[in-house]
Amino acid sequence: MKLQKNDKLLFIGDSITDCGREHPVGEGSSGLGHGYVAQVYALLRSIYPELMLRVQNVGNGGNTIRDLKQRWDRDVLDLKPDWLTIMIGINDVWRQFDNPLSTDSHVFLEEYESTLRELVASVRPNLKGLVLMTPYYLEANPEDPMRATMDIYGEAVRRVASEYDAVYVDTQAAFAPFWDHFYTSVLTYDRVHPDATGHMVLSKAFLDAIGFEWSGGNKSE
Repeated sequence: MKLQKNDKLLFIGDSITDCGREHPVGEGSSGLGHGYVAQVYALLRSIYPELMLRVQNVGNGGNTIRDLKQRWDRDVLDLKPDWLTIMIGINDVWRQFDNPLSTDSHVFLEEYESTLRELVASVRPNLKGLVLMTPYYLEANPEDPMRATMDIYGEAVRRVASEYDAVYVDTQAAFAPFWDHFYTSVLTYDRVHPDATGHMVLSKAFLDAIGFEWSGGNKSE
């Protein structure tokens, strides 16, 4: 498992990360919200209690990469995490589809990728580890216009992850096996905000990527 004793793990993103967390910084069983961040915390704490890990949540509903840039110093650099997880981009794409006439709210690919790269570059030297999770759209058909656009933004995340030695989590791929058995509405009312099962898909994808083992792995590490 990549996390080490006393590491502080910080999550930043949009409403999928936020999920009702406490402000200004969500922490602890009652402060992390009710989504994948809280699930990750509970699983890490229950399987690796000896690591004494600290988990914080600074996700904000409705955020785009622009919003992350505006609050980056306060909500990331000032908190000095050991590990940082970023999942952003859903609103950057979604606004192009649900609010097509408000072009000032649209964050197109070039701005998205360059801003993500800028933010990552500012923090990476001070981190033990970085996890970049792709944005996703809960749609099985890859030719759906919003799904196709989201996949393009996910590729931008992959490129930045490769450049900065980050753990890359393809959340869109993580949902793919589910569509072999269920229609998307089983998980979500809007193909963006998942239920607890959808959040567990995200949690599992994250934990698999950092080497989580249900047995707790080698306790001596």
